[in-house]
Amino acid sequence: MNGLVYLSNVVTLELDQAKCNGCLMCTIVCPHNVFEIVGKKAVIMKRDLCMECGACDKNCREHAISVRSGVGCAAGIINGILRGTEPSCDCSSSGNCC
Repeated sequence: MNGLVYLSNVVTLELDQAKCNGCLMCTIVCPHNVFEIVGKKAVIMKRDLCMECGACDKNCREHAISVRSGVGCAAGIINGILRGTEPSCDCSSSGNCC
């Protein structure tokens, strides 16, 4: 990622370091390198680069990470690809516009 930020301070990503066992999985699955391991624990280093895909949440065996995946424009782009339609975050009907 070249420092591109979607929107500052809107990501739903949360990390409970007390639950983290330092397994590195979040650093492996995150497509935007949001996490780093510091002192044998995950740390959110680049929160605003998170696209809320949910890969970290789904792969954290300790349930130390939570994120509301399926929200925002990243979800709209992914859903458009999967459905073979134009990417859309459905701004017209839900009011949850990106």
